[in-house]
Amino acid sequence: MASEVVMPKLGATMEEGTIVSWLVPIGEVVEEGDPIAEVQTDKIVMEIEAETTGVLLKTLYDDGSVVKVHEVVAYLGEEGESVEGLETQSPVAEQKQTFSKQEAAQEEVMERGSKIRRTPAARKLAKDNQVDLSNITGTGPLGRIQKIDVENYLAEYNKKITPLAKKVADDQGIDYRGMTGTGPRGKIVKDDLVPLSSSREKEGQSADSPSTKRVPFKGMRKVIADRISESAYTSPHVTLLSEIDMTKCVSLRQELLPVIEKVEGLRVSFNEILIKATAFALKQHPGINISLEGKEIVYHSNINIGMAVAVPDGLVVPVLREVDQKGLAAITREAKSIGKQAREGKLSPDDMQGSTFTISNLGMYAVDGFTPIINAPNAAILGVGRIQEKPVIVNGEVAVRSMMNVSLSFDHRIIDGAPAAAFLTDLKDVLENPFKLMI
Repeated sequence: MASEVVMPKLGATMEEGTIVSWLVPIGEVVEEGDPIAEVQTDKIVMEIEAETTGVLLKTLYDDGSVVKVHEVVAYLGEEGESVEGLETQSPVAEQKQTFSKQEAAQEEVMERGSKIRRTPAARKLAKDNQVDLSNITGTGPLGRIQKIDVENYLAEYNKKITPLAKKVADDQGIDYRGMTGTGPRGKIVKDDLVPLSSSREKEGQSADSPSTKRVPFKGMRKVIADRISESAYTSPHVTLLSEIDMTKCVSLRQELLPVIEKVEGLRVSFNEILIKATAFALKQHPGINISLEGKEIVYHSNINIGMAVAVPDGLVVPVLREVDQKGLAAITREAKSIGKQAREGKLSPDDMQGSTFTISNLGMYAVDGFTPIINAPNAAILGVGRIQEKPVIVNGEVAVRSMMNVSLSFDHRIIDGAPAAAFLTDLKDVLENPFKLMI
């Protein structure tokens, strides 16, 4: 009997999801655990997976459709099986039972983490040709291996080409797949590629040349674009800049390194010190730890800081909760852990909900300063640049100090310039005098 595939509830506050794309065409066989579709919430892109092995009989919504949680989105069953009877009866109890199994399957996938993402077609082609999928880099959403990736791997693996010719092809961006060489047994040699290289230099690279890469604008990249655009177009951004003397923080970190490493087995970074200092300043300025929800300004009692983390597909913002109530050791442990989960793609939707303020730290790059975009529904975000030794005037004399630039972007609809400046001033003060964190 055909079974229903429902829109899963991917987070405590999720009420609906958008079907980004169907990953399997109607009529194709899928195995239990295979991804069927990508679903976008306001925070993350996840996959709907098949609960059973069968044929995708019918999809009820097109790409881009918004569907409420628990709603049926597709049917799986035997080839040629009719779903007309199921479409007219869909008891709520059965939907909830199906949903519970679906949610458990989603959690199991997140726990496995190391599962190789691949489409059913890619899996079948690899199996038929005895190809180890762990050797293939996927070009699909979230690094998923597609059929074309396996085909390209097979073509590359089986092609006869000399090492020198391959280097010329790679350097010049020449696609040698499908070519027949003039070497022994059709092997491609350097002379087979030189004419193509010369011709390309004369004609230039066209927009449709093999070296041009085009990827669909969807998935996580689309989610990020939508959220950034909404924030930039909705919230009037104002950014304040400040330069902070981090010399004492540098010394403090050096003293804390062996202490925290002994307790947690981890090295405290400036990022954790920044998080702790920001929470300290937010507690003194509750008017910054706010958000605009509908027609109400919400003053948050908890200080939950979102930490922007770069991942292969874009950017995610996991949340550290009640930071003001934790010491540096605990903050270091949680920040390292959730950052690792983010980079490995193991975050749940709940891990990225509930922030009241965000920090975007680019201090590990050659970036002195930038103007960050607010992470809605937060009302403010702190941008952090690198720490550099500079000559500065201290008590009338030139001294070399460790200096860092920060930028505070805030929603001018609900935060005025003076309160924002006062918050930034106190943040600067506590970072320049970090002993205040012990009070």
